[in-house]
Amino acid sequence: MHRKLQKLREKVIEGVLFLSALFSVFITLGIIGVLIFETLEFFKEVSIIDFLTDLEWTPLFAEKHFGILTLFSGTFLTTIIAMAVSLPVGLISAVYLSEYSSKRVRTTIKPGLEILAAVPSVVYGYFALLFVTPVLQRFIPELSGFNSLSAGIVMGIMIIPIISSLSEDALYAVPMSLREGALALGATRFQVALKVVLPAAISGVISSFILGISRAVGETMVVAIAAGQQPRLTLNPLVPVETVTSYIVQVSLGDTPTGTLEYRTIFAVGMSLFVVTFVLNIMSFFLKKSFREVYE
Repeated sequence: MHRKLQKLREKVIEGVLFLSALFSVFITLGIIGVLIFETLEFFKEVSIIDFLTDLEWTPLFAEKHFGILTLFSGTFLTTIIAMAVSLPVGLISAVYLSEYSSKRVRTTIKPGLEILAAVPSVVYGYFALLFVTPVLQRFIPELSGFNSLSAGIVMGIMIIPIISSLSEDALYAVPMSLREGALALGATRFQVALKVVLPAAISGVISSFILGISRAVGETMVVAIAAGQQPRLTLNPLVPVETVTSYIVQVSLGDTPTGTLEYRTIFAVGMSLFVVTFVLNIMSFFLKKSFREVYE
């Protein structure tokens, strides 16, 4: 009797877990379906060639242009700055926590790093606008009040915990026998970390990098608050720019009537962002697989 009840309980739990997983799949399919439907409605009125090749983005102006490259230039500019900050700092901190710190230091610093990931992005946005930008203006007088430089730097700070934590997990999972073997052959701790542990964990490290890039590309509040909302095709980090996500915020504030061409732009833009992040995730999967095959 007890075994029957236990089996019944296990089947119920299994069924609940299956339904939860199925529900999340249906939600994802629903989101993709809405994006596809509204995007197709948008492209009935706007040429996809103009959407991909036009160098201006002014859908809310009298003279309308729908060049998505303008928004993606701002997105990729802030992402590059964020990665220039987060990748080296995150990787160095991961190597230190995994290879050099004591167990007490690791158990203290790692949760502290992960707390940074729990800070709301709107807080980071106002930190970039009200603190980082004024500090940078002391050294760069021509820096605009809204700019991609401060937004990118703060985004990098925000992404450091993701890269550091995931990379440290990958490094820490490398078998101790590899370290001991390298040390027995006369290698220093630095050589062990750089030439043995890091290559062995490279698939996990690369995955953390791609995840960090995806997080930066999809970030909304930091760029909406600190980068400005002036769409321009530029690589100058000192001037205001508009990113894909900040444009979605701008249109979603409620001033644009629903059902109009201007309103449908957010679905076309959202679909473009979805495609980019999807490609990044696919790249992460294949890079992880290829590096794992090389080092295993």
